[in-house]
Amino acid sequence: MSDAAETSQSKAGLSNGLAVLKQHFGERVETGQALRSQHAHTTTWLTNQPPDAVFCPRDTAEVQKVVGICAQYRVPVIPFGTGSSLEGHVNAPHGGISIDFKDMNAILAVNADDMDATVQPGVTRKALNTHLRDTGLFFSVDPGADASIGGMAATGASGTNAVRYGTMKDNILALKAVLPSGEVITTAARARKTSAGYDLTRLMVGSEGTLGLITELTLRLRGIPEAISAATCSFPSVDAACRAVILTIQYGLPVARIELLDALQVRAVNAYSKLSLPEAPLLLLEFHGSAAGVAEQAEAFGDIAAEMGGSGFTFTTREEERNQLWQARHDAYWAGLQLRPGAKGLSTDVCVPVSRLADCVGAAQEKLAADGITAPIVGHVGDGNFHCLLLVDMDNPDEVHRAEGFVGWLNDLAISMDGTCTGEHGIGQGKAKYLERELGAGAMVMMQAIKRGIDPLNIMNPGKMGLG
Repeated sequence: MSDAAETSQSKAGLSNGLAVLKQHFGERVETGQALRSQHAHTTTWLTNQPPDAVFCPRDTAEVQKVVGICAQYRVPVIPFGTGSSLEGHVNAPHGGISIDFKDMNAILAVNADDMDATVQPGVTRKALNTHLRDTGLFFSVDPGADASIGGMAATGASGTNAVRYGTMKDNILALKAVLPSGEVITTAARARKTSAGYDLTRLMVGSEGTLGLITELTLRLRGIPEAISAATCSFPSVDAACRAVILTIQYGLPVARIELLDALQVRAVNAYSKLSLPEAPLLLLEFHGSAAGVAEQAEAFGDIAAEMGGSGFTFTTREEERNQLWQARHDAYWAGLQLRPGAKGLSTDVCVPVSRLADCVGAAQEKLAADGITAPIVGHVGDGNFHCLLLVDMDNPDEVHRAEGFVGWLNDLAISMDGTCTGEHGIGQGKAKYLERELGAGAMVMMQAIKRGIDPLNIMNPGKMGLG
């Protein structure tokens, strides 16, 4: 069949499939242009590629029904959480229907004795933790944005707490998912460990909607610490700050969070969040434990910081002060955008072994300066992960070219250091071309085989992860 004939057949199938969906669900299958555009990529500079329709299911049975119809007519299916992903995961390059899980937002069960909870994918992390507050438990994965739990699972998210509590892959016990065939599977039980069969839970986590749609998640919960302290310390250089991080990890200090802000990011945070932090490279930390324990941990870090030339070390256990500091950290993206009003922000992340962190961040700063690019740096440096927010005039082709070149250079640098092109943003569209460089051709062949075996019609979030 010719390409033109295939395209015509695809369009006919899409049209017919949407018509059948409307027969079953009526006006709930929405096709307004503004809504469709909102359900495509909007957070950075990747092209907005809207779906042909948007549907908000209310339960697993409705998801199953929609997927069955889409499989029959080969209509692409794109899952949508809150739209906060950064690499084009929610784009619809081949058209299709966006499945928005905002109405599947129930907390189904909290098993406080077992320290787990089962939720629907549309529950956001803040809503879950608000619900859990009276139980003495919390869900630890904190990517900053108030993302949906389903979206966080699909992209393998992590965030500020990962250095102590792990990423989504470490905090999901089991999933329920609708496969491209319309079949519903459960990947595991609630038991804390199992050696039964393939680890289907981890296969689904980070698969970016290319293998199925997650409709329930059983999550590992943690006890709210007796005491929490936050600390800040300034350093004469990013290199000195990174080396303090390395010593902290090697020393075995059980920090819950350890974040780096370079001088430019500190300046942005001060202006945006009305703070008065010294405008020098800064480490922002948090310690969890007993009152005596967090004080001891803070003092031990203070000694490490002094050894690396740190200054102005302070820590606080006051909740209001802690919340102000961490809210400022979570607003770093928006603060960074204010450094160059009118510019578009391109946020990119890499992750390297902690021992290579100082080298990687230092090289990135030198390259940014040489290329004339304004880009504050911030990172979850306790696990070697950092972000650059490139501020780009999209009307300047040369500037856009330099920014794109830097992103490619940084990805290759991280890979050359035995790191990864993405610690937590995921692959999506934006980083697809770097995945084979990182994993090798053999791994890509295996991933393609898994994708074809589960989704032979390629209807699940096509065009992502370099999987077709």
